[in-house]
Amino acid sequence: MAKQYILAIDQGTTSSRAIVFDEQGKTISTAQKEFPQIYPKPGWVEHDPMEIWSSQSTVTAEAVSRANLDSDHIAAVGITNQRETVIVWEKASGKPIYNAIVWQDRRTARTCKALKDAGKEPLIKKKTGLKGDPYFSGTKIAWILDHVEGARERAEAGELLCGTVDTWLIWKFTGGDAHVTDVTNASRTLLFDLKAECWDDELLDLLRVPRKMLPEIKSSSEVYGRISGTLYPGGVPIAGIAGDQHAALFGQACFEPGMAKNTYGTGCFLLMHTGEKAIPSENNLLTTIAWKIGDKTEYALEGSVFIGGAVIQWLRDELRIIGSAAECDRLAETVEDAGGLYLVPAFSGLGAPHWDPLARGACFGITRGTQRAHFCRAALESIAFQSYDLMKCMEKDSGITLKELRVDGGASKSRPMMQFQSDLLQTEVVQPRCIETTALGAAYLAGLAVGYWESREEIQTNWQEGKRYLPGKDPGEMRSGLDKWQKAVSRSKDWLDEAES
Repeated sequence: MAKQYILAIDQGTTSSRAIVFDEQGKTISTAQKEFPQIYPKPGWVEHDPMEIWSSQSTVTAEAVSRANLDSDHIAAVGITNQRETVIVWEKASGKPIYNAIVWQDRRTARTCKALKDAGKEPLIKKKTGLKGDPYFSGTKIAWILDHVEGARERAEAGELLCGTVDTWLIWKFTGGDAHVTDVTNASRTLLFDLKAECWDDELLDLLRVPRKMLPEIKSSSEVYGRISGTLYPGGVPIAGIAGDQHAALFGQACFEPGMAKNTYGTGCFLLMHTGEKAIPSENNLLTTIAWKIGDKTEYALEGSVFIGGAVIQWLRDELRIIGSAAECDRLAETVEDAGGLYLVPAFSGLGAPHWDPLARGACFGITRGTQRAHFCRAALESIAFQSYDLMKCMEKDSGITLKELRVDGGASKSRPMMQFQSDLLQTEVVQPRCIETTALGAAYLAGLAVGYWESREEIQTNWQEGKRYLPGKDPGEMRSGLDKWQKAVSRSKDWLDEAES
């Protein structure tokens, strides 16, 4: 029998990737392709669903081909995806009726405010563990049905399907045979009862989403279908699904309550495992499902920063003051600090713990002596400051003082930012040897479903420390900067008028 591997499909906000892993969790081959971001109006963010599919199917075949493998060598496929981004398509043709509305999109801010004004926020929080915010999928689905001619009538007639990106990809990879999602992605829609683990009729009525559009909800580790024989690698079982942040928590082997990871990607997402107990947040965080394997559901507390590594892309692509993330690091290290500059990257509002869709990006403390190196350092520090805010809320909710933070994501490669993060938190920050933990988590979930890995203990032995950052500054030194950061955030809030949202 041919030596087998696990293929992870990692569909992200700015690119589609595929990675082949071996039994030790080592990367055998990888392929990646960026795809266009669409900004129709300020605060609106869209993707072309066919670009998502085209880029993902291409890199999936490429990763397998680069390793000189075929279908017989792939034991299973795991899928992880940008969460909350939603697509509506025709059941008969598979044609999307509108672009994917991305998790960063703020167009439904007024809808969410109307729900809050109507007193529905407590109901939403109790049932879903979430906030009534444009970030989540439910109001996006309703917006598409309300703004595409005839869509609501067609949805009611059963002619349209919808789903997050995992659902879309599985439907495409299986040739339309499987319309499914897992509990982690379902738990991010505003339509899912966290305790009952099902679509909730009261929430569906409140957000005006027809049940017949929605996918079947499955666990995070089971066989959902097989890749169509017309695609490459055909016939392989798709056996793992998790939203990207849940997959990263699993890939970081955060299997015990109190363990936490922060992913520094386009946004920043801090998750703390809370075991089999769903802890309601009193500090504006989210309660979410970490994963479900077999009959066992485990939970997490989560804080979401909308703009993390994307602020570095902004410096590169829009301001054009750097040519790469590496150059940003080099420049940031030429100055001792940000020179009193504070950058609040609220480009699409503020996420946890502020939840202000009307906030917008701002810079404070610019002087005649401010250089581009200061902008680079302030951008990196803004990511760490936002993550600090989340961690302090998480410690209050959980009653646990974090002793170690596991980190991953592309921006976690930044040495100056990781050191600053450790100094802010006064906590050890640990980067694993393999930082592709999101894809690895999806691979692990798929491998467990087909017996490629027998247990979590086996997976735990694969996790290896890469680099550890220790606090190097006194807490008193950091206090002044934290106070100024909070002052800057407060001044960026409620910038837009409601009519502009």
